[in-house]
Amino acid sequence: MELSFAKVRKKAMNIFRKKTSAKEALRSSKREMSVATRNVEREIACLQLEEKKLVAEIKKTAKTGNEAATRILARQLIRLRQQITNLQGTRAQIRGVATHTQAMYASTSISVGMKGASKAMGAMNKLQQMEPAKQVKVMREFQKQSAQMDMTLEMMSEAIDETLDKDEQEEETEELTNQVLDEIGVDIASQLSSAPKGRIAMNKRVENAPR
Repeated sequence: MELSFAKVRKKAMNIFRKKTSAKEALRSSKREMSVATRNVEREIACLQLEEKKLVAEIKKTAKTGNEAATRILARQLIRLRQQITNLQGTRAQIRGVATHTQAMYASTSISVGMKGASKAMGAMNKLQQMEPAKQVKVMREFQKQSAQMDMTLEMMSEAIDETLDKDEQEEETEELTNQVLDEIGVDIASQLSSAPKGRIAMNKRVENAPR
């Protein structure tokens, strides 16, 4: 499962379009951001669980001596980790906007608490007039950063896919795959030498069979 970055961004920004008071908008925004953050964190946790299962499957497959299947699983692990990285980037974005929201909410709360004094009332009115502009500024900055991050993440994903799929870049693919296998403690050469010879021979016949 993969959480849509566009949906997360749209949900987080909906609050700025509502016609409510500054205090209500900021409070609702904080709540929306918290929900969005929890959803992203839940998705990250699910993917990390899948990552552990895939690592175990890679190690199990390597012990059978099937090098081709082991490398295919390793490439799946690379893509899975990229998805986790994407979601972690989204979570960081949401938290950044939530920080701005919290500061704005605190300012509004302080102003409301001092409304008994005429000077404070004047300051509050000024603050209320400034809030929409601040909200628009935060929204535009958030959208700008989101667009930049989406573009960067898309370029990263495309780069990895190209590295994994193009024949002319097979050497780079092997290097990346080997790094992943080394990281999780899978020694292909060692596993092949310790696997049953009959199984290795069968795997090689399957790999070399005419297609």
